[in-house]
Amino acid sequence: MLRTDMKIPMNYVAFDIETTGLNPKYEKIIELGAAKVRDGKVEDTFSTFINPGKSLPPRIVELTGICDADVKMAPYIDEVLDDFLAFVGEDVLLGHNLLFDYSFVKKAAVNQKKTFEKTGIDTLRIARRFLNDLESRKLGFLCGHYQIHLDAHRALNDAMATHELYQIFVREYGAKEPDTFQPKPLIYSVKKESPITPRQLTYLQGLAVKYHLECEGSVLAPTERVTDTYVDLAKISKNEASRLIDKLLANFGR
Repeated sequence: MLRTDMKIPMNYVAFDIETTGLNPKYEKIIELGAAKVRDGKVEDTFSTFINPGKSLPPRIVELTGICDADVKMAPYIDEVLDDFLAFVGEDVLLGHNLLFDYSFVKKAAVNQKKTFEKTGIDTLRIARRFLNDLESRKLGFLCGHYQIHLDAHRALNDAMATHELYQIFVREYGAKEPDTFQPKPLIYSVKKESPITPRQLTYLQGLAVKYHLECEGSVLAPTERVTDTYVDLAKISKNEASRLIDKLLANFGR
Protein backbone atom coordinates (compact mmCIF):
# COMPACT_ATOMS: atom_id res chain seq x y z
CA MET A 1 0.00 0.00 0.00
CA LEU A 2 1.32 3.44 -0.93
CA ARG A 3 1.59 5.94 1.88
CA THR A 4 0.20 9.42 1.27
CA ASP A 5 1.31 11.01 4.56
CA MET A 6 5.04 11.07 3.75
CA LYS A 7 6.79 14.40 3.51
CA ILE A 8 8.55 14.88 0.18
CA PRO A 9 12.10 16.27 0.60
CA MET A 10 12.43 19.89 -0.52
CA ASN A 11 15.80 20.49 1.13
CA TYR A 12 18.74 18.84 -0.62
CA VAL A 13 21.96 19.35 -2.58
CA ALA A 14 21.63 18.71 -6.31
CA PHE A 15 25.02 17.84 -7.75
CA ASP A 16 26.72 16.65 -10.90
CA ILE A 17 30.24 15.95 -12.11
CA GLU A 18 32.09 15.76 -15.40
CA THR A 19 34.80 13.13 -15.72
CA THR A 20 37.51 11.80 -18.01
CA GLY A 21 35.47 8.64 -18.57
CA LEU A 22 32.81 6.34 -17.20
CA ASN A 23 34.67 4.01 -14.82
CA PRO A 24 35.46 5.51 -11.39
CA LYS A 25 38.15 2.88 -10.94
CA TYR A 26 40.27 4.40 -13.70
CA GLU A 27 38.87 7.84 -14.51
CA LYS A 28 38.97 11.24 -12.81
CA ILE A 29 36.63 14.11 -11.97
CA ILE A 30 37.26 17.25 -14.05
CA GLU A 31 34.36 19.43 -12.89
CA LEU A 32 32.12 19.48 -9.84
CA GLY A 33 28.95 21.51 -9.49
CA ALA A 34 26.24 21.60 -6.84
CA ALA A 35 23.21 23.63 -5.79
CA LYS A 36 21.98 23.82 -2.19
CA VAL A 37 18.18 23.89 -2.16
CA ARG A 38 15.96 25.03 0.69
CA ASP A 39 12.17 24.77 0.47
CA GLY A 40 12.48 24.03 -3.23
CA LYS A 41 14.56 27.15 -4.00
CA VAL A 42 18.27 27.38 -4.80
CA GLU A 43 20.02 29.06 -1.88
CA ASP A 44 23.70 28.64 -2.81
CA THR A 45 25.91 27.04 -5.45
CA PHE A 46 29.31 25.36 -5.65
CA SER A 47 31.31 25.01 -8.86
CA THR A 48 34.92 24.27 -9.74
CA PHE A 49 37.10 22.71 -12.39
CA ILE A 50 39.31 19.92 -11.07
CA ASN A 51 42.73 18.97 -12.34
CA PRO A 52 42.65 15.25 -13.21
CA GLY A 53 46.43 15.09 -13.43
CA LYS A 54 46.34 13.91 -17.03
CA SER A 55 45.28 14.94 -20.52
CA LEU A 56 41.59 14.93 -21.35
CA PRO A 57 40.49 12.40 -23.96
CA PRO A 58 39.37 14.07 -27.22
CA ARG A 59 35.87 12.59 -26.85
CA ILE A 60 35.49 14.31 -23.46
CA VAL A 61 36.67 17.64 -24.85
CA GLU A 62 34.13 17.31 -27.65
CA LEU A 63 31.33 16.26 -25.31
CA THR A 64 31.82 18.84 -22.56
CA GLY A 65 33.70 21.70 -24.19
CA ILE A 66 36.18 21.46 -21.31
CA CYS A 67 39.81 21.42 -22.47
CA ASP A 68 43.21 20.85 -20.92
CA ALA A 69 43.71 24.60 -20.48
CA ASP A 70 40.61 24.76 -18.26
CA VAL A 71 41.77 22.08 -15.83
CA LYS A 72 45.56 22.21 -15.97
CA MET A 73 45.81 25.06 -13.45
CA ALA A 74 42.70 24.03 -11.48
CA PRO A 75 42.97 22.51 -7.99
CA TYR A 76 43.24 18.77 -7.54
CA ILE A 77 40.33 16.91 -5.97
CA ASP A 78 42.19 16.59 -2.67
CA GLU A 79 42.37 20.39 -2.51
CA VAL A 80 38.62 20.97 -2.93
CA LEU A 81 37.00 17.88 -1.42
CA ASP A 82 36.77 19.30 2.10
CA ASP A 83 35.00 22.39 0.77
CA PHE A 84 32.53 20.25 -1.16
CA LEU A 85 31.84 17.97 1.80
CA ALA A 86 31.24 21.04 3.97
CA PHE A 87 28.88 22.43 1.31
CA VAL A 88 26.90 19.19 1.28
CA GLY A 89 26.90 18.79 5.06
CA GLU A 90 24.18 16.42 6.22
CA ASP A 91 21.92 17.10 3.25
CA VAL A 92 20.25 14.55 1.03
CA LEU A 93 21.83 14.37 -2.43
CA LEU A 94 19.87 14.79 -5.65
CA GLY A 95 21.13 13.73 -9.06
CA HIS A 96 20.25 12.19 -12.39
CA ASN A 97 21.77 8.70 -12.47
CA LEU A 98 23.01 9.72 -9.05
CA LEU A 99 25.11 6.66 -8.22
CA PHE A 100 27.48 7.48 -11.09
CA ASP A 101 28.34 10.90 -9.67
CA TYR A 102 28.34 9.63 -6.10
CA SER A 103 30.78 6.81 -6.93
CA PHE A 104 33.48 9.20 -8.11
CA VAL A 105 33.20 11.44 -5.05
CA LYS A 106 33.06 8.42 -2.74
CA LYS A 107 36.27 7.12 -4.30
CA ALA A 108 37.97 10.49 -3.81
CA ALA A 109 36.81 10.60 -0.19
CA VAL A 110 38.01 7.07 0.57
CA ASN A 111 41.41 7.87 -0.96
CA GLN A 112 41.67 10.73 1.54
CA LYS A 113 40.45 8.59 4.44
CA LYS A 114 37.23 10.59 4.67
CA THR A 115 33.67 9.38 5.14
CA PHE A 116 31.03 10.02 2.49
CA GLU A 117 28.00 7.88 3.30
CA LYS A 118 24.86 9.54 1.95
CA THR A 119 21.23 9.07 1.07
CA GLY A 120 19.95 10.39 -2.22
CA ILE A 121 17.10 10.91 -4.65
CA ASP A 122 17.64 9.90 -8.27
CA THR A 123 15.54 11.72 -10.86
CA LEU A 124 16.38 8.98 -13.37
CA ARG A 125 14.68 6.47 -11.08
CA ILE A 126 11.63 8.74 -10.78
CA ALA A 127 11.51 9.19 -14.56
CA ARG A 128 11.63 5.44 -15.07
CA ARG A 129 8.74 5.05 -12.64
CA PHE A 130 6.40 7.55 -14.29
CA LEU A 131 7.60 8.18 -17.85
CA ASN A 132 7.85 4.78 -19.49
CA ASP A 133 6.01 6.12 -22.53
CA LEU A 134 8.90 8.46 -23.42
CA GLU A 135 11.61 7.24 -25.80
CA SER A 136 14.38 8.32 -23.44
CA ARG A 137 14.87 9.25 -19.80
CA LYS A 138 18.24 10.91 -20.30
CA LEU A 139 18.60 14.32 -18.69
CA GLY A 140 18.96 16.15 -21.99
CA PHE A 141 15.86 14.53 -23.44
CA LEU A 142 13.79 15.20 -20.33
CA CYS A 143 14.90 18.83 -20.25
CA GLY A 144 13.75 19.17 -23.85
CA HIS A 145 10.46 17.48 -22.99
CA TYR A 146 9.78 19.84 -20.07
CA GLN A 147 11.39 22.91 -21.69
CA ILE A 148 14.09 23.22 -19.05
CA HIS A 149 17.10 25.24 -20.19
CA LEU A 150 20.20 23.06 -20.24
CA ASP A 151 23.79 23.67 -21.32
CA ALA A 152 24.47 19.96 -21.26
CA HIS A 153 27.54 18.24 -19.86
CA ARG A 154 28.65 21.05 -17.58
CA ALA A 155 28.43 20.15 -13.92
CA LEU A 156 26.59 23.09 -12.35
CA ASN A 157 24.25 23.46 -15.33
CA ASP A 158 23.31 19.78 -15.10
CA ALA A 159 22.82 20.05 -11.33
CA MET A 160 20.51 23.06 -11.71
CA ALA A 161 18.54 21.33 -14.48
CA THR A 162 18.16 18.21 -12.31
CA HIS A 163 16.78 20.38 -9.50
CA GLU A 164 14.22 21.92 -11.87
CA LEU A 165 13.29 18.48 -13.18
CA TYR A 166 12.79 17.19 -9.64
CA GLN A 167 10.50 20.10 -8.80
CA ILE A 168 8.37 19.29 -11.86
CA PHE A 169 8.19 15.64 -10.83
CA VAL A 170 7.13 16.68 -7.31
CA ARG A 171 4.31 18.82 -8.66
CA GLU A 172 3.11 16.19 -11.12
CA TYR A 173 3.55 12.97 -9.15
CA GLY A 174 4.42 13.79 -5.53
CA ALA A 175 0.92 13.68 -4.12
CA LYS A 176 0.15 10.51 -6.07
CA GLU A 177 3.17 8.49 -4.94
CA PRO A 178 5.33 10.18 -2.28
CA ASP A 179 7.18 6.92 -1.58
CA THR A 180 9.04 7.27 -4.86
CA PHE A 181 10.51 10.59 -3.70
CA GLN A 182 12.00 9.30 -0.45
CA PRO A 183 15.81 9.28 -0.19
CA LYS A 184 17.52 5.91 -0.49
CA PRO A 185 20.93 4.89 0.88
CA LEU A 186 23.65 5.26 -1.74
CA ILE A 187 25.71 2.07 -1.83
CA TYR A 188 29.10 2.02 -3.52
CA SER A 189 32.01 -0.02 -2.18
CA VAL A 190 35.52 1.13 -2.96
CA LYS A 191 38.98 0.50 -1.54
CA LYS A 192 41.61 3.15 -0.93
CA GLU A 193 44.11 3.36 -3.77
CA SER A 194 47.83 3.22 -3.10
CA PRO A 195 49.78 6.18 -4.49
CA ILE A 196 52.59 5.79 -6.99
CA THR A 197 55.68 4.34 -5.33
CA PRO A 198 59.03 6.16 -5.31
CA ARG A 199 60.46 3.30 -7.38
CA GLN A 200 57.73 3.69 -10.02
CA LEU A 201 58.24 7.46 -10.16
CA THR A 202 61.99 7.07 -10.63
CA TYR A 203 61.43 4.41 -13.29
CA LEU A 204 58.97 6.57 -15.24
CA GLN A 205 61.33 9.54 -15.08
CA GLY A 206 64.05 7.26 -16.42
CA LEU A 207 61.80 6.11 -19.26
CA ALA A 208 61.14 9.74 -20.14
CA VAL A 209 64.88 10.35 -20.49
CA LYS A 210 65.38 7.10 -22.43
CA TYR A 211 62.60 7.84 -24.89
CA HIS A 212 63.38 11.57 -25.17
CA LEU A 213 60.07 12.60 -23.63
CA GLU A 214 59.64 15.93 -21.94
CA CYS A 215 59.51 15.45 -18.19
CA GLU A 216 59.80 18.41 -15.85
CA GLY A 217 59.88 17.28 -12.24
CA SER A 218 57.01 14.83 -11.99
CA VAL A 219 55.08 16.10 -15.01
CA LEU A 220 55.27 14.11 -18.23
CA ALA A 221 54.33 16.62 -20.92
CA PRO A 222 53.12 16.16 -24.51
CA THR A 223 55.78 15.98 -27.21
CA GLU A 224 55.82 15.18 -30.91
CA ARG A 225 56.38 11.55 -29.97
CA VAL A 226 53.57 11.36 -27.41
CA THR A 227 51.03 14.02 -28.31
CA ASP A 228 48.23 12.77 -26.07
CA THR A 229 50.12 12.26 -22.84
CA TYR A 230 50.16 14.82 -20.06
CA VAL A 231 50.47 13.17 -16.68
CA ASP A 232 51.33 14.55 -13.27
CA LEU A 233 53.16 11.46 -12.07
CA ALA A 234 53.06 12.57 -8.43
CA LYS A 235 49.25 12.48 -8.44
CA ILE A 236 48.59 9.07 -9.96
CA SER A 237 47.97 5.79 -8.18
CA LYS A 238 50.18 2.74 -8.08
CA ASN A 239 47.90 0.95 -10.54
CA GLU A 240 47.81 3.94 -12.88
CA ALA A 241 51.60 4.09 -12.80
CA SER A 242 51.77 0.41 -13.76
CA ARG A 243 49.43 0.99 -16.70
CA LEU A 244 51.46 4.00 -17.84
CA ILE A 245 54.70 2.01 -17.69
CA ASP A 246 53.09 -0.74 -19.76
CA LYS A 247 51.84 1.84 -22.28
CA LEU A 248 55.26 3.46 -22.72
CA LEU A 249 57.01 0.11 -23.04
CA ALA A 250 54.46 -1.03 -25.59
CA ASN A 251 54.88 2.17 -27.64
CA PHE A 252 58.65 2.45 -27.52
CA GLY A 253 59.97 -0.98 -26.56
CA ARG A 254 62.28 -1.88 -23.71
